[in-house]
Amino acid sequence: MAQFTVNSTRLNAYPNFNFRLKWDGRYVAGISKVSGLKRTTEVVKHREGGDPSSSRKSPGRTEYEAITLERGVTHDVAFEQWANKVWNYGSGLGSEVSLKDFRKDLILEFYNEAGQLAIAYKIYRAWVSEYLAMPDLDANANAVAIQHIKLENEGWERDLSVTEPTEPSFTNPPN
Repeated sequence: MAQFTVNSTRLNAYPNFNFRLKWDGRYVAGISKVSGLKRTTEVVKHREGGDPSSSRKSPGRTEYEAITLERGVTHDVAFEQWANKVWNYGSGLGSEVSLKDFRKDLILEFYNEAGQLAIAYKIYRAWVSEYLAMPDLDANANAVAIQHIKLENEGWERDLSVTEPTEPSFTNPPN
């Protein structure tokens, strides 16, 4: 098991804006928002026969919440191609789903302010359950068109091979 050392000189938590997402061995362009990684374990309550006045609690089934990815609409078709593997309209009876490869493993990388990889998570067996190709359009708005995909997944874990980076330090020149 990996040993963690704590950087005693780092006083701030990492900011949440410096991240990249990778699938099929390549980084996906333009992702501007990733929802949080959340898991919930059900609580199973039970009582012992000799103790009718109180209940015990045990862990039950664990569920992993869907992950939503957002990015500006561009000519990159990565979201659409993956969504089409789950449901490809008009492809013919029996060939609407690409059963062989509609699930993907992803890597979510998180960087410090200096651009050094600080934390990474592996996300397993994700697939697109919702795809917004084009948002509501409004000629009076002053905004970027955002598309999103919602990814169901079967779990995630921290990549323990990614260790805390040695942060750069500027030294003062001698007087």
